Amino acid sequence: MSVPHPKPGIASRTTGAWLRPLSGHWIEAARADLSENAVLVRVTVTALRGSAPREPGASMLVDALGTLGTIGGGRLEWHATTLARELLRDPRAAPVRTADLVLGPELGQCCGGRVELWLERLTHRDLPWLNDAARRMREERGRAASNLCLSSKFADGAVIHRLHNSFAGPTPVDMKRGAGECLTLLEALRPRRPNLWIFGAGHVGQALVRLLAELALFEITWIDPRAELLPAYLPEGVTPASCANPTTLVAAAPAGTRFVVMTHDHALDYDLCRVILARDEASWLGLIGSVSKSARFRSRLLRDGLERETVSKLTSPIGVPGISSKLPAAIAIAIAAQLLQQVAFRPAARDAGSAAHKPEGCGGECGSCRS
Repeated sequence: MSVPHPKPGIASRTTGAWLRPLSGHWIEAARADLSENAVLVRVTVTALRGSAPREPGASMLVDALGTLGTIGGGRLEWHATTLARELLRDPRAAPVRTADLVLGPELGQCCGGRVELWLERLTHRDLPWLNDAARRMREERGRAASNLCLSSKFADGAVIHRLHNSFAGPTPVDMKRGAGECLTLLEALRPRRPNLWIFGAGHVGQALVRLLAELALFEITWIDPRAELLPAYLPEGVTPASCANPTTLVAAAPAGTRFVVMTHDHALDYDLCRVILARDEASWLGLIGSVSKSARFRSRLLRDGLERETVSKLTSPIGVPGISSKLPAAIAIAIAAQLLQQVAFRPAARDAGSAAHKPEGCGGECGSCRS
């Protein structure tokens, strides 16, 4: 039985499209967007009070085609998009506006919090500083002491952008109000993230890196002796490395690094685990494999002279329990979930009572929960 193809033009009216995620930093995404569009608006959460869907620093871009990224979905995002489209349509309007939104009945949400937004229109005239910021971010990649900051000062109807190395705010963004309509937004462009070294670029390794890169919670170093398996173009925050003997690279990992070992070679897996454990500076070490493989590795590590307490730091098998699928994507999800459990993300806010959005707090009935 053949399925008839829709007539030209019908698909655009009867089918939807995937929402576009914001992978990497908004600056890189804005540069790419402005290569195809003349104007866009970026929307950034600058502060929150109480319960809200996203944390300070969460951003999305709005252009003539739609949105890229999310600030939490639901009516909050719908209203922010409406405000952004007003900026898109009127080039004579001021390039910056702010919004203070209560997530209550008027907005059709019951989170009970309050969100402050910065909306800024960007055009091709902004490409020079965007390119400079992107270059500086690439140069700072992987530096533990990086403190790169973007200052956006709006005054007298114009915005001046400057890069600094002096950000020390309690959250990734901080908006200050000056005299009159003067506003200054400070943003950390290279927030400190824990180091994660992944050994192995097979099917599971590639699925795991793709997943973790979108989460943007780790500074990832991705290692495999088979250079042809490391993609040429990688997301922001992922640094590839290839050498014949990956064990020689372990000594270069910063103290406190998390390690995931999942190479194509059990002998290499063992050597990596032994070197990492012997160094005894890892925050966490996970090894992919079966229960029997884990038992054999632990017995051999003890025979090779490692202390029982040291060997006990090896986590294997890895991944949250309860996932039986052997598909690479499923295994990657289980491992990513286990890593996420270790990273207690508690975004600070301007008042002590602030908290990240908790679906159970609103019974799953608010617009954000349903989106």
